Amino acid sequence: MKINRVETFRTAVPLHTPFKTALRTVEVAEAIVVKITCDDGTVGWGEAPPTVVITGDSLSSIEWAIQQVIKPAIIGKSLLNYEQLFQQLHSLLVRNSSAKAAVDMALYDCLSQYCNLPLYQFLGGYRQELETDYTVSVNSPKEMGEDAEAYVKQGFNVLKVKVGKDDIETDIKRIHEIRQRIGYDIKIRLDANQGWESKAAVKAIRKMEDLDLNIELVEQPVPAHDIEGLKRVTDGVDTLIMADESVFTPYQAFEVLKTRSADLINIKLMKAGGIYYAQKINDLAEVCGVECMVGSMIETRLGITAAAHFAASKKNVTRFDFDAPLMLAKDIVTGGIEYNGRMITLPTQPGLGIERVLV
Repeated sequence: MKINRVETFRTAVPLHTPFKTALRTVEVAEAIVVKITCDDGTVGWGEAPPTVVITGDSLSSIEWAIQQVIKPAIIGKSLLNYEQLFQQLHSLLVRNSSAKAAVDMALYDCLSQYCNLPLYQFLGGYRQELETDYTVSVNSPKEMGEDAEAYVKQGFNVLKVKVGKDDIETDIKRIHEIRQRIGYDIKIRLDANQGWESKAAVKAIRKMEDLDLNIELVEQPVPAHDIEGLKRVTDGVDTLIMADESVFTPYQAFEVLKTRSADLINIKLMKAGGIYYAQKINDLAEVCGVECMVGSMIETRLGITAAAHFAASKKNVTRFDFDAPLMLAKDIVTGGIEYNGRMITLPTQPGLGIERVLV
């Protein structure tokens, strides 16, 4: 089973409403779609959105890395020597994690089809159904409260609330407004997207604890490079602290785990460079007794299907952030995961279960 062809396509899908975080505002979900065709006719799909403020990858850089570096190196290679193939993929160029992730997805799609298994079963097969949270974009407290109330009415039990764009007092007003509207039966996860400084983060989270706002966890409260600050926050509060942008690679995961700088780790395929390294990060965390969430960028159902297969395959992945396709104005994918409100069902077809992508 050898790789015959590697193709890339650009896609752009509008969002229903702008997605706003402390780092960026997204109105259109752009991506590079990868299609790998093998000599037996097997087709594998992958996706990489540009997220320059997080991964540093743009549409052009993703496309160039795949077409000019990765494609020439893997054409003609056998997928059955996949350990060798994935090692080569990650040694070909430094960083460029999104480009690697898109190719990695497509390779795993082909491999699991060859084995006649859905990818989540090929990877471990722990569960077939997931529950996603839904993200509340950062806006005024009133608007965020209204949005949160609307998402709860749609059936979501877990909200991921974006903060960190303005002063911390405004962030606390946002959370208080949301709690007033949705009550205390709904889980709230905060995502500061590196928007706070460590001492201020400790003060803010302690105040939220004193106000009994019942926050399940706070994700990446400090800048990605500030591991000491991340640990200061983790040690200084009772609320669980999750590392996101601080962990791209297994080595960075090792540093966070070794120093106990976070209680949880958010794995994203676009950061890890795909499923191959995502598994290594999860394995390290599991050995250290640290649970993981699998999250995503603003991706179509193609990229989220790959992430969901990985997440569903592992016991140690206990939280899921896969709401991006629900924010899009249209669906360009046939097959893959299915949404029923907050619940996601994995496909039973071999591979990713993707039948067609409109490119």
